[in-house]
Amino acid sequence: MPPEQADSIGFVGMGGDLTPTTLVSAYSEGVFPWFNEGDPILWWSPDPRAVIEFEGFHVSRRLARTIRSEKFHITLDSCFETVMRYCGEQRDGGTWVTPEMLEAYCEMHRLGHAHSVESWFGDQLAGGIYGLAIGGLFAAESMFFRVTDGSKVALAALVDHLRQQGYELLDIQMKTAHTERLGAVELSRKQYLQRLHHAIRKTQVHFW
Repeated sequence: MPPEQADSIGFVGMGGDLTPTTLVSAYSEGVFPWFNEGDPILWWSPDPRAVIEFEGFHVSRRLARTIRSEKFHITLDSCFETVMRYCGEQRDGGTWVTPEMLEAYCEMHRLGHAHSVESWFGDQLAGGIYGLAIGGLFAAESMFFRVTDGSKVALAALVDHLRQQGYELLDIQMKTAHTERLGAVELSRKQYLQRLHHAIRKTQVHFW
């Protein structure tokens, strides 16, 4: 089903597979998989859709001081699978980071489509975020923290990196109270798809 025909909760359909070809095609059309272990693959295109505009990303004074203090250091793609596993651990009522999803996105990482940003407190992985990159789109899937501010510092580093690399759309799927405080805004599905189709045509943009 085309995303424009998704129902009121954004459900597009079920079934299919999580091969790289399918995932790239789905994200390019504004659709992503989200399901619990034991369920069939479910596909979604919510309306409204949450994004973080680079110029609208809000760094509080306290977070800015934390970043300047260099309490954390940042790496890119240093432990993608671990970041994804940690993102799946801190969830009530199950996790969408199923073995099937883990295998699929790690394969996307090996192919250069999926990336992670990590924040470290000394030798400890303090926080991280992962997602898929297609053209000028970065679709952030999830983030975690194990040290206070670890995920916020990783997200700030991601926003800065994407801006420098020429990306134009940071998709975070659905807004939460936490991401709203960081500047997340909502677009209608129609607006999002228009932005998306323009972003993915920027083939000269690369994460590295």
